[in-house]
Amino acid sequence: MTTSRNPIAVFDSGLGGLTVVRQLMRRLPAESIVYFGDTARVPYGIKSAETVTRFARENIEFLQTFGPKLIIAACNTASSAALPRLNGEYTVRLCGVVEPGARAAANKTRTGLVGVIGTEATIGSGCYTRCIADLNRDIKVTAKACPLLVPLVEDGRTSHDALVRMALEEYLRPLREAGVDTLVLGCTHYPLLKPGIREVMGPSVQIVDSARQTAQEAEKYLAASGELSRRDAEGRHRFFASDHPERFARLGKRFLGRPMGSVRLVQPELLDGRLALRVFEEN
Repeated sequence: MTTSRNPIAVFDSGLGGLTVVRQLMRRLPAESIVYFGDTARVPYGIKSAETVTRFARENIEFLQTFGPKLIIAACNTASSAALPRLNGEYTVRLCGVVEPGARAAANKTRTGLVGVIGTEATIGSGCYTRCIADLNRDIKVTAKACPLLVPLVEDGRTSHDALVRMALEEYLRPLREAGVDTLVLGCTHYPLLKPGIREVMGPSVQIVDSARQTAQEAEKYLAASGELSRRDAEGRHRFFASDHPERFARLGKRFLGRPMGSVRLVQPELLDGRLALRVFEEN
């Protein structure tokens, strides 16, 4: 049985999910957070749904070692491909990033014209389009894959970079032409480019940050279940990666907006939920 003292667990195929952690830290500073970035097996977007589901299951079993009160799949691919298959397997609540972003877009749009940008895998899956249609079939969704944005972000480039600006102009043109009044950032890397996206789309377009919306829904769930930590509690944050933990810590500082401290290596072969216990002998 979990209590308010148990942590929130978050996993992603790499660094992007740290933008969700950043929002959780801002919104719920008293909560402890455990993050796992599966950097040895990134990207998930080119894998089959069966493989992504297996990876997600292993990640969840690893994170369950910490006794979390909530597990967030801070990965659009895992949210769309794996969570529908896994939701019935665990007693712990599983939350993705697709539904919170879709709900916010459906609520915010004034004209019924919504845009979604994401990776090729996320856009190809149609997950946002389906989710928004389930909420309101009168909303027209224009989706656009933006394959260059993730590598540009991970290369350390910002909205002020000429290459980023060129890419944003190219990718966002169809959405401007479609007249969308609401744009969903359907990739957890994209909040780092929000200033440039706002500039290209114009001030009248509302930007939906799925990371922020996910943190809001996490707070609502924990409040409703009585599992929010006391406000005077001090959150403890732990970070794990399945490859290159030093690089993860170096690049992750930008995503998190603060230094990360140490990142511990958890090799993929330890993710079966049995051998993972070795990792915690020092904790």
